[in-house]
Amino acid sequence: MNARKTTPAADLKLALGWLKQHGTRAAREGMSRYNIPSDRAFGVPMNQVQRLAKQLGRSHELASGLWDSGWYEARLPAAYVSDPALVTPAQMDRWRGDFDNWAVCDTVCFVLFDRTPHAWRKVEQWARRRDEFGKRAAFALLWGLTVHDKSAGDEPFVRSLALVERAASDERHLVSKAVNMALRAVGKRNPALNAAAVAVALRLAASPDPSKRWVGKNAARELTSASVIRRLARRPAGRA
Repeated sequence: MNARKTTPAADLKLALGWLKQHGTRAAREGMSRYNIPSDRAFGVPMNQVQRLAKQLGRSHELASGLWDSGWYEARLPAAYVSDPALVTPAQMDRWRGDFDNWAVCDTVCFVLFDRTPHAWRKVEQWARRRDEFGKRAAFALLWGLTVHDKSAGDEPFVRSLALVERAASDERHLVSKAVNMALRAVGKRNPALNAAAVAVALRLAASPDPSKRWVGKNAARELTSASVIRRLARRPAGRA
């Protein structure tokens, strides 16, 4: 695809044409192994999607067009192309309402939403949601913040552990996996947060609830491992 920009509408047409050209039936059929719906997919590998996003460059209007097209491989680069500074809470809620698979959910939360000024508020709001992907989005977003919000102190992460502990009872695999990943990520941010996250993990591990017990045992095993402890020992408290 030619990287030269024309208009967002023309670039959208070119991008969709490029995706169609680079999709394969084999890749599309293989998506089912990863629980990704293929009825609105071209069958383009993620590395090729990222290549396209790099060629497209930053364009908030183009990102909206890519998203609204409804195609799986168009929604992935939309996260890279969109401008975090222009993302509104309403856009976040609208896109979150369209999540229908874990790959789009996690990519959008980890590449775009966690870089917006509204991210922490959405973690709290979405953690109360009952729909599977809306709730997963809360903890995918929290996971992203542990990596990318370098300016945040420990307080918002400590508060988020209450959300983790409450959501750990969710039996749905896609939710419990995200809750587990968020807990582990918080606990690997610095020594103080490791101690707070381990305390939560141990409480969950002792629960009679099987979902809580799985989240807790899995997180506690990693967060108390020698490799994590050594890495955190080299990282000053309060530093990500």
